[in-house]
Formats: sequence, C-alpha cells, structure tokens
Amino acid sequence: MKNATLRQLRVFGAVARHLSFARAAEELHLTPPAVSMQVKELESEVGLPLFDRGGRSVSLTTAGEYLLAYTRRVLATLKDAEDALARFKGLAGGEVTVGLVSSAKYFLPSLLARFRDEHPGVELGMKLGNREQLVAMMQRGEADLAIMGRPPREWATRAEPFALHPHVLVTSTQHAFARMEQVPAAALAGEGFIMRESGSGTRAAAEEFAAAHRVHLRVVMEMSSNETIKQAVMAGMGVSLLSLHTIAFELRHGAIATPEVEGLPVMRRWHVVNNLGKMLSPPAEAFRYFVLEHGQRHLAAMLADLPGAAAPAG
Repeated sequence: MKNATLRQLRVFGAVARHLSFARAAEELHLTPPAVSMQVKELESEVGLPLFDRGGRSVSLTTAGEYLLAYTRRVLATLKDAEDALARFKGLAGGEVTVGLVSSAKYFLPSLLARFRDEHPGVELGMKLGNREQLVAMMQRGEADLAIMGRPPREWATRAEPFALHPHVLVTSTQHAFARMEQVPAAALAGEGFIMRESGSGTRAAAEEFAAAHRVHLRVVMEMSSNETIKQAVMAGMGVSLLSLHTIAFELRHGAIATPEVEGLPVMRRWHVVNNLGKMLSPPAEAFRYFVLEHGQRHLAAMLADLPGAAAPAG
C-alpha cells in the first residue's frame, strides 16, 4: 500500500459507493476505461481483487470492504484538512507578531512581504532578540511565533524545520584562504576568529565544527552583532564562521569571501516555533503554514545566484 495514491483511493471509493464503473466515471468526470485502470493499479498495489465483476453487476470482495472502511477514513481526514486550510485563504484581518533571531532578519522581512501580499488585511509585527529573549517573548505571549535555528527544549513547544541553514567560513577577499581550492580543516587552527557570543546558534555551529574535526579555534574577539563581525572580517582583523544567509549582500558585491573548507558548511535548520500552551490565532496559523510551504524555496532562491557559494539542496 506504500505506493497507493489519493487519486486511486478516490476512484475506488466512488466505484464502491455506486457499485458501477460507469456511474463513478460520470461523478469523477473521467472515462470508464480511466476508472478501470485506476482500480486495477490499486488492486495490483494491494495484491488482492477489490471487486467481483460478474456480468453487469459489481460487488465488493471481502478485501474491498475492509479497504473501503480505511479509504473513507483517509478521505474524511483529508476533507477536514481542506476545510481547516480553506479559512486561511480568505483572512480579512488580525495580527501576527513574529520573533526572530538576528540571522533571520536577512530573509524574514521579504518572506513576510510575500505573506502580506496574499493576506493584505493581516497586520504583521517583528521582534528581534537572541534565543533566550525569544523564548521569554513567547512565554509572555508577546510573540505568536518565532523563527530560530535551535528550538528550546526546556518547555513545551512545537518546532518545525522549514529550511536548511548553512554556516560557512568568511574571510576578507585578500586572505590567502580566498585563493585556495580547498582549505584543510586543520589550517583553521592558525587563524584568529571573530565569534558571536556564547549561547548563540552561530557560536554553537562553530563549536560543533571544531569538535567534529578536533580543531581548536582561537577566538580573538567576541561580538554580539553579525554586522560588526562582517565589517571586522572585511577589514582583515580575523576570520569567522557565519550563516550564509547573513552575507548574501557582501558576496553579491564581492566584498567578502567564503573559501571552501574541509567539513564546511555546517548544515543546520531553520525552525518555526510556537508555544504549545497557547492556541494560534487563524492569522498566526496561516503564517506558520505559509513558512512551512514556502520557506525553503524562498531561501534557496536568495542564495541561487551568489558567486562562490552554492545554494544548499533542499
């Protein structure tokens, strides 16, 4: 049954309801041969006949009766889902407040703009903070949803991954690494790293890489701003490990380099997170669904034309 399709189940359900291939074809706006083909393919997938075809009469086999019960459950559940989603297509108003970590500010506004185009009556708000601040915002009810890399584990949330989140080495365009075909991971031990603060997702990605390759990363500066880190790297004050999504502008204008390094990128994931103790409003639920449906393609498109940085497959 792994390869059975919803189309096959719908056709089977119609034939079982009418006990007629011709009447099922009329209901589904298909030809009788097309209906017969769908049923035969489903029978082949099941491995058992679903109908007894005797002359002009059609009846369900025992296997067909069992499958019909489950088919009705599947189609009913799908109808419930369609009804639930239908209300989001016509949202006339409401508010959504989205919390985001600093690395997400480089793509979330454009994603919010696309959502607003589909739902012009919904008021949108953004609140920027680090991971701990976003957790506090959601606990206080100040943010409906949060966009972050590492979802909280200390309290009940629903955290759903929606896009890949690559972290890469960044250097000045004049750095020796920028002219190398591939930089060995061990070579990073000789560099001075400008890092985000401890506890940030970016810092955690760097520590994950260092542990995996048994490389000590010498931290010469610690900063809480991606923008300040980028300026320091471009000035040749050191190298860093940053989210690829934070450096698209600089890469596009040839202001920063992302050398290919053994073991990089560190591939993490973006998550949309909400408090399980609070029911989402229809606008917030609509935005959650929008992010899950469009987030990966949106981010991949942002990275697709970057020189020297291939967009991750998704």
